[in-house]
Amino acid sequence: MAFTSLNTAATNVNPNKSFEVATPPSDSVSSLSFSSKANHLVATSWDNQVRCWEILPGGSTQPKAAISHDQPDDGTTVFSGGCDKQVKMWPLLSGGQPTTVAMHDAPVKEVAWISQMNLLVSGSWDKTIRYWDTRQAQPAHIQQLPERCYTLTVNYPLMVVGTADRQLIVYNLQNPQTEFKRIQSPLKYQTRCLAAFPDQQGFLVGSIEGRVGVHHLDDSQQSKNFTFKCHREGTSSTEIYSVNSLNFHPVHHTFATAGSDGAFNFWDKDSKQRLKAFSRCPYPIPCGAFNADGSIYAYAVCYDWSKGAENHNPSTAKTYIYLHYTQEAEVKGKPRVGAGRK
Repeated sequence: MAFTSLNTAATNVNPNKSFEVATPPSDSVSSLSFSSKANHLVATSWDNQVRCWEILPGGSTQPKAAISHDQPDDGTTVFSGGCDKQVKMWPLLSGGQPTTVAMHDAPVKEVAWISQMNLLVSGSWDKTIRYWDTRQAQPAHIQQLPERCYTLTVNYPLMVVGTADRQLIVYNLQNPQTEFKRIQSPLKYQTRCLAAFPDQQGFLVGSIEGRVGVHHLDDSQQSKNFTFKCHREGTSSTEIYSVNSLNFHPVHHTFATAGSDGAFNFWDKDSKQRLKAFSRCPYPIPCGAFNADGSIYAYAVCYDWSKGAENHNPSTAKTYIYLHYTQEAEVKGKPRVGAGRK
């Protein structure tokens, strides 16, 4: 297995002819999220900023606002967590000031709002997940993890937390103080990202080793579990890149992967085939997101820190955020044709 660097000499940073978001961050993007109510895109970045854009008809974008964290971070209200160990709440549309609503003992890696519980959940390198009523200063509950939180996914009542040492902890949020199941990742290398199935019956897991696992929770469905290679290059897949992002389409329940190879792909897990492969960008894609109706897939193109700080020069590095307007044929599942993998 060989890990290689991308050829950054390529001049076309937008080979898929996507719409470019105006005034992108000055440093790499760490997350992208859409509002569930409107076409507002929020990005967190390593320049300590949280930014919001309104996406206008025709693909143009208009910056709405920005807030700062003390250190880099990771509807109508935005929650963001950062290396300053804080989670901030930002009432986006009212124009109010951000307030600190949660604290950890180490950097915050993940945050998610659970509307069915009216609680915020935050996961940290302090080996805990914490549930917060944002009106209270103390957490409603602290759940110990076996290791540092690297990623989590929520689709109520299912929550899956991925930690260091490739452990995956499954929770039924109707009983959040008890682990539902703890499993070892089906992938041999470090967990990078997770995505809960839209029907809450399982999840996807992506690793740094260019592979995705499709995992069902019901023991009687284990025969449906499988893994597949992606974000690899070379005649025998010898150039291996991290899978950085997994996102289900909100309507068709197909999914997107994005990776350090600068590519994003759309897949159908049920027919086990790739629906669309897009052209590789010259820099990694650290994150992606579908909007509420699945008509837009947003993705960032920038350095993803997979090769450490020594390979990053902030003064010359470029950061881009692009909007791909999806076509139904790209995102709608279809029956498998023939026996060979597409």
